[in-house]
Amino acid sequence: MAARRLGADEEALWARVRATVRAMPGRKVAAPATAPERLPLPAPATGMMALTTPTPPPSHARREPGQTLDGGWDRRLAGGVVAPDRTIDLHGHTLASAHAALEMGLAQAVARQDRVILLVTGKPPRPESQRPHGRGAIRASIADWLRLSAHAGSIAAVRNAHPRHGGAGALYIVLRRRR
Repeated sequence: MAARRLGADEEALWARVRATVRAMPGRKVAAPATAPERLPLPAPATGMMALTTPTPPPSHARREPGQTLDGGWDRRLAGGVVAPDRTIDLHGHTLASAHAALEMGLAQAVARQDRVILLVTGKPPRPESQRPHGRGAIRASIADWLRLSAHAGSIAAVRNAHPRHGGAGALYIVLRRRR
């Protein structure tokens, strides 16, 4: 792929972007980044330029919903033996109200030191369904919502629910114990 040098206006834009970047609290300030030497030429189909700069891995990754359960927990959840401490039902919600209800429910569960939440989302649409529909949008958004939640660090694991608790239409959210 052919490359070209940055123009003066692009250099100025890159300098403005660099000037707005600040280290997160508690993080070391790295050496200032320099402008990339070359940018790829515009792709013929779209006419847009792709800026490819390598992104270093974060020195301290944000704590995301984990996969930290031991085998005993997994067996009890898979067997439907664990009784949820709280249920959050998202039936009948819009995407925005479902997100708000999930955040509020997580906040209450963390404050009460609950361990297992049953999150009822409704079953996803069947793969053989031919009609165009927006069903399953809440279920499809759950993983992102949990990952971006202010309470992501409190989540030990997310598992599919046992048929007794809703099966494919529900999830267990297991919260970490406070230490």
